[in-house]
This record gives sequence, structure tokens and C-alpha cells, in this order.
Amino acid sequence: MDLGIDLGTTHTVVASVDRGNYPVMSFQDSQDDSHDHIPSLSALVNGELVHGFEAAEAMAAGHPGIRSVKRSLADPSVTFSTPVMIGGTPVPIGELLTCYLRHVAAQIRMAGVEGPLRAVIGVPAHAHTGQRFVTIEAFRAAGFTVLGMVNEPSAAGLEYSLRQSRTLNSKRTRVIIYDLGGGTFDASLVDMAGTSGEVVDSVGLNDLGGDDFDQVLADMVGRRVEGPLPEQGALLETCRIAKEAVRTQSRNVLVDLPDQTVRIPVAEFEAACQPLVDRSLAVMTPLSALLQDDPANSDIAGIDMVGGATALPLVARRVRELFGRRVHRSPSPTASTAIGLAIAADPSSPHSIRDRLSRGFGVFRETNWGTQVAFDVLADQTLRLDSPVTITRQYRSRHNVGVYRFVEFSRTDVDGTPRGDLTPFAQIVVPFDRELQQSGAQLDASQVRQVADGHQVEERYTIDPSGMVSATITDTDTGWSLTTTMGRDLPVLSAVPTGSR
Repeated sequence: MDLGIDLGTTHTVVASVDRGNYPVMSFQDSQDDSHDHIPSLSALVNGELVHGFEAAEAMAAGHPGIRSVKRSLADPSVTFSTPVMIGGTPVPIGELLTCYLRHVAAQIRMAGVEGPLRAVIGVPAHAHTGQRFVTIEAFRAAGFTVLGMVNEPSAAGLEYSLRQSRTLNSKRTRVIIYDLGGGTFDASLVDMAGTSGEVVDSVGLNDLGGDDFDQVLADMVGRRVEGPLPEQGALLETCRIAKEAVRTQSRNVLVDLPDQTVRIPVAEFEAACQPLVDRSLAVMTPLSALLQDDPANSDIAGIDMVGGATALPLVARRVRELFGRRVHRSPSPTASTAIGLAIAADPSSPHSIRDRLSRGFGVFRETNWGTQVAFDVLADQTLRLDSPVTITRQYRSRHNVGVYRFVEFSRTDVDGTPRGDLTPFAQIVVPFDRELQQSGAQLDASQVRQVADGHQVEERYTIDPSGMVSATITDTDTGWSLTTTMGRDLPVLSAVPTGSR
């Protein structure tokens, strides 16, 4: 069966492809109650990992557990073997994610699905290469055939084009997707002319989401309650439930603790959360700069708000104040991404979307005989991801050893210097000396020497449609080459050849 799977910070939602329809799957907890999600939770019970509803019950009973693993994936240094702590036990994040996704696959089977599980999966638009690599490899290791990886707000744009097509016309073809999930924030400007959409630009933050609002509420509860509080994870889950129950007419946030209910005025809670919302709006400046000033003549059909954290009335109010345009809250705010992913997985669907590279990719290098450092932009957000893209550069080396410091970036200045959010991709130290290549010795920048007649070098960068980048540096004089994809267990590589002749 073809599926769309949204691996969320708080919930995992699965939508299926069913003859032009995209129903969200239901899953049962231990009480046989149906839910449109599986909790994105894992816990240790007697040394064994449990997941989903079972993990939620185990954590409520006092067993150690972990929530918001997706936040850990956003760490720039993450690899498949990066440990995360469950209680006092370290577990490699790739192993944990694979085990959780095997549980998801088992739950899908229990819902009556037979045959191969083929899925288009989602990832935050601002996710770096390491996060994309670990996510896609964990899905594959769990038994899924990955048909593709789509940025989450782009998937929500597909769902919008299907559900809100009446708001789109020949004049107003653009939609802003405001996606505030449990652990990440993304926003995309999508042109949905006809049934074939295109992402114009994307921005985002990997460290802003509903978790932060929950923490604000937990801190407010802590200041009002004397005596011991529930364990932090349990308290945050209680606060999340209370937060998502707030409606426009609500006057108080009601946080139900075991021995009492704490009442916090909604106005006070929203005042404490406003800096978080404003942070999301600030990062949207590149998108707002693309809008026409006059809403009456704008080509924006609407602002589509998705993600569980958009339930807080403050969020829609602040977005409306900034853009002065109609705000639509998806009728399925926690499922819209999964539905869009299922649309992308449906080969018969007329709806499609062309994505762009959401983060640029470049390299710091020495210049002027090693006395200065320059930065080369290899690919930026203008790059479309319709098919694999290869970028090749050739030159003659001026040193016996090449040191490449790759980064991903969100924006550059007009002079091409990366600014703002930088994510280290990898540092590759490559020998351009036959003796060093044959010795296999570990190299570092201290061994760099100028040479009069250096070797011919080829740099080859491949960016696949999911946005993952691999780099290959080849000494064409000797055939020695080195390849790396960030997210593997060796993000910093040295003289270990992948091939020679």
C-alpha cells in the first residue's frame, strides 16, 4: 500500500492512498479507543524498548522514556549512532528511530494493511542533510520502501490545493504555509497555479515548536504549586493537553495535576508565549518581503496554518496582524502533512509540487596561499529538486593536502558570505600527494604544504530530490577519491580512499 507518513515530534500520522482519497488511519490504544495518530514516544521497560501508546502508559507508570526525539535529530552533529539518553541508558538515535518505525509498521499491519509498505515521508523544510539521512535510513531499516521525501510545509501545500481549491484562482495562486509543529517551525511560500505547485521559498527553525509552549506553561505551573510536581516528562505532556484544549472563548488554561487543577489565565499564558510566536514571525521576513503591500491586490490566496501548536488562538491572531490577510486553519491541522504526503505518493493524483533546496550548501577554503579564508556557494535555495543535480568543479591543487569545511546555510549576504543559521556538513581532509595516499595516515590541517606543481582535482557534489548532499573529492592524477554523506557515522573524514587505480 502507498502511504504518507508524517513522523511528528509529538504524534506520528499515517494517511493512505485509496482511489483518489487519502484517509487518515486509526490506531487503537490498550483500551481499544481509536486515535488518528501514534504517540511519538519510546520508553524502557525492564530493559526493553516499547513505543507509542504502550510507551505513554509506561512513562505514566514511572518508567524512563523519551519524547521529542525529532528535536534531537535537528542537532547539526547528529549521525545514525549519536546516543540519546532514556533514563540513564544511552541508545543510538538511529537504532531508536528504526525500532520505533518498526512499531509503526506493525501498527499499520494491525490496521489490516497487507503487502509492501511504500511511503512518501516528511521532513522539516529546514532539516539539514544529517537529519534527512538518518530519517530516510531508519525508515528503510524498518522495512518501508521510501518512495520519496518531501518537505513538510510543501506537503501541507498539496493538501491545501486539494481541500481549499475554491480559494485559488487565476489571480490568487500563492499560499503561505505556516507549520508550527511539536518541535520545529517551517514556513513556505507556495505557488499553486493549477494542480502543479512550486515552492517559491522556505524558512524555518529547528528549535521552535509546541514543546517550547509546553515548557512555558510548565514553568508557570511550577511557580503556582507548592510541593512536588509530576516528573518533568509527565508534566510537559499534561501541559500539552491543556494547551491544545484552549479555544478562542477560553478564559483559563486548566492543567490537571494528580491532586489539583491549576488555573492560569489565558491572557497571562499568551503574554508569556508571545516572544515565541514573534520569533517565528521574524524568521518569515524573507517570505513577507515577497508579498505585495496591498492585500486587495495581492496574489496570496491565504495563509494556511498547520501543526498542533497552531491551536493556540494567539498564533493565528499574530499571523493575521503581520500579514493582514485571511488565515485558514486546516480542518486537519495535525494530519494535513500526512495527507499531502499521501497525495505525493499517489501516482494517479493530478496534484504535484516542485520543491526547492531549503538550505544552501557551500565550502570554506583557503585562498591567497593559505593566508585567507574564502567561502564558495555551491548551491542555494534557487535550486529546484525535480531530479538529482550534480555540481562539478576542476582545478589544479596548490597544496599537498586539501581541507574542505562544508556547511549548510539559511541565507547569504549580497557578497556571498553565509549568515545566520550555519550547520556544519563535514570536514574532509584529502591528500593530493601519492605517498600520503598510499600511507593511509590520518591527516589534519597542520600537514598542509604548498607545492609548485600540484595534482589535478575534481570536486563532485550530488544533491538528490530529498535534499541530501554527498560530496566526492577525486585526485584525477592518481584516481584516489573520497566520498561522504553527512549523517553516516564518520562526519569528519580523512585519508580513507573509496577507490584507486
